Amino acid sequence: MEIQTLNPTTPRQRQRIEAFLKRNGLRFDDMHYYAAVTDDDGEMIAGGGLKGNVIKCVAVDDAHKGEAIANTLISHLISHANEEGHSNVMLFTKPKNRQLFESLSFRLLAEAPEAVLMETGIGGINNMVEQLKKIKEEGEVCKENNQECKKEEKTTPQHLNPSPPQPLTTTTPLRGVVVMNCNPFTLGHRYLIEQAAKQVERLFVMVVREDCSLFAYAERKAMVEQGVAHLKNVTVIDGSEYAISQATFPTYFLKRLDDAADTQMLLDLDLFRRHIAPALGTTVRFVGTEPTDRLTRRYNQLMHEVLADVREIVRLEKEGNAVSASRVRKAMEQGDMSTIRQLVPPTTLPYIIAHLATQALQAELDTTPKPGLVDKDNNGAHRDMDYALMQRSIDTLHPYFVKLALLGCTDALPTHTSIRDIGIEAEKAMLSATNGVNTHKGALFSMGLAVVAAAHEERKIAANEEQILKERNGGEDVLVSLQTTIKALAASFPDTNGTHGSKAKLLSKGTTAIKGALDNAREGYEMLFAEWLPFYIERRKEHDEHTLHKTLLRIMCDLDDTNVIYRTDLATAEEVKQEARALLDNFSKAALKDMDRHYTTRNISPGGAADMLSLTVFIGSIQT
Repeated sequence: MEIQTLNPTTPRQRQRIEAFLKRNGLRFDDMHYYAAVTDDDGEMIAGGGLKGNVIKCVAVDDAHKGEAIANTLISHLISHANEEGHSNVMLFTKPKNRQLFESLSFRLLAEAPEAVLMETGIGGINNMVEQLKKIKEEGEVCKENNQECKKEEKTTPQHLNPSPPQPLTTTTPLRGVVVMNCNPFTLGHRYLIEQAAKQVERLFVMVVREDCSLFAYAERKAMVEQGVAHLKNVTVIDGSEYAISQATFPTYFLKRLDDAADTQMLLDLDLFRRHIAPALGTTVRFVGTEPTDRLTRRYNQLMHEVLADVREIVRLEKEGNAVSASRVRKAMEQGDMSTIRQLVPPTTLPYIIAHLATQALQAELDTTPKPGLVDKDNNGAHRDMDYALMQRSIDTLHPYFVKLALLGCTDALPTHTSIRDIGIEAEKAMLSATNGVNTHKGALFSMGLAVVAAAHEERKIAANEEQILKERNGGEDVLVSLQTTIKALAASFPDTNGTHGSKAKLLSKGTTAIKGALDNAREGYEMLFAEWLPFYIERRKEHDEHTLHKTLLRIMCDLDDTNVIYRTDLATAEEVKQEARALLDNFSKAALKDMDRHYTTRNISPGGAADMLSLTVFIGSIQT
């Protein structure tokens, strides 16, 4: 017998794995590695796979189950996982297999009627438990020394706090836990935490660690920390790495897939009951009522069955509807900032602004076809860029938009130096991710300024909402104020040298008034606010499926695109304007594809117009 390595992503080898698993009553599950034990004739008699540090799809043919093949196979998988950097290895299996894996040094973590979760190796859940115990002990020491969390106390507005505070009594539990995803953190989340905090001496808020949400774990945790900073008995802690969800729980060994949801929920709750709650010394689990989502409602129901003390808090409502993260995400898609302001605390807004900026860059990249530009179909006139590289660049820049938004969320405008420093850091990260290719330098400047300005405007509104809303007349005044702030920020930047814009101005030799990126910013992007944004908004209201294509062409009609001038000449730049106007007047997708082929051949890339398209989309999403 020997062990062969199979690649589950290769169709032929996957088919071989699937056939073997089916023979043993299992289904194929997502794996990156599979080890097959074969007999002298090359027939697979046992096998097992890995996804990260989780062992999956282990099976041994009935005729070979007494030959200790499982020991050899599991040892091989553990060794391979260790080589890949995993010090501990986990597996989900049927309860009847528990004794077998315990004999192979696995220990039980959690169990449910249809599955058990086991682990072997160094550290693992023991490390997590020790960290949680340390957090609990640190809090107890603080209390004994009368140094507990000297945070600024704020009162919750009456309209967000329908239940009066309940004083602690001798029967009040000492500690409680709230586990929440916060994608993003809303006034509803804050309300739940505030109400729970009134019922315990100390409340731990654990943010779901799994990164399968719009907002990354680090962002969600930061939003919660900033949103509950006024509550002195609340501690935000790291989410469990052992959270079991639909994304992490394998279903290959379940007889009925209908059992999967309940099984993963029960395992998750058993992990909490066995390990997390005792480590923190908590006795109460708080949850919000769930009026709409069936799975969450079922999780709450199972929680009541498994845990001793579960308390549901009626969710906060606005205009008859529960305040939810899904409503916020929908408003983000619709560019409805006025609704977003009603659903989230001011501390969440910088993260939303950063995401809207990133989504605007993504919208530009995804617009296909585009003339001479990278899109889903081709690389346009660029030999050093493709869609994957541009995507990597956007992903790399996102955390820096978050930093810029947080920088702008202050009473005074941030200095040029502070903005520049983050910009330099972002550019270095971008160039590192793209192996030195300048994918978004121009977009980083224009979008970065707009992100800072937008966050600063939201800060002003939050500081004096009633007065500002009284003085402003809807979205139009919001845009005027935003434009003024962009001008003020750009005015602090010195003239540039070495950019495509500065080189294009030199090429013009003073024969025409070419404006670079900084010039346009200092003018507050006059054409964008006066022409391009209204055009874009009108197309969007009409649900025009080619809104972004047409807006790009509309920008190309007006913009002195220094990227085009730098790559070609002034005469070609003027031709681009005329051709864009002609295509816009008689638009068709076929003609746009022809323009793309033509521009690619002539090395024309309207990169400046692409940057302005992203900026237009972004400002369109925050205008109200």
